[in-house]
Amino acid sequence: MTLATAITLFRLILVPVFGWLAIEYGKTVEQGNPTEELRWLAVITYITAAAFDSVDGWVARRYDQKSLTGAILDPLTDKALLLTGIIILSLVEWGQDWHLPLWFVILVILRDIEILGGIIILYSINGKVPIKPHWTGKVCTVTQMIALGWVMLKFLNISPVYPTILATIFTVWSGYAYYMMGYRQLPKNAARA
Repeated sequence: MTLATAITLFRLILVPVFGWLAIEYGKTVEQGNPTEELRWLAVITYITAAAFDSVDGWVARRYDQKSLTGAILDPLTDKALLLTGIIILSLVEWGQDWHLPLWFVILVILRDIEILGGIIILYSINGKVPIKPHWTGKVCTVTQMIALGWVMLKFLNISPVYPTILATIFTVWSGYAYYMMGYRQLPKNAARA
């Protein structure tokens, strides 16, 4: 196992740790006695897992430790971290009406299913799928993280619905952009059908 893969596995282990801390903090909020130490531990765990994404990529490039395992595990870990945060912070209150709306979770999951389903369909038709990140996908991830951070950090007393709306715009936009990229990869005869 390479160092880069070990770092990715460390990040993956932090995902359920973050989830547990986030849920436990939500329980203390529900009981009317928030334990802020739990919230900060959840935030630090999340930030650590997110920050080490750059580290494992740098190690893989710097020490030529690129591997198929890392290429698959790294984006799965990123997605697991983001989805865990979005799902938990929509189901668990972190304050009075301080959570992500459930419809946002459904939208994020549907977009991911659309992209994964498109990749499977294209692979079954073409035997290959050139995957190129689109700028809207990157902005989508950043805006989703901002919405998530808004709930976790509680710095501003402005409802999390506003950053969620921004994330929603880019979630829908990037879903459409990836749909169009996939549609253009269909063979001409399949595209007409």
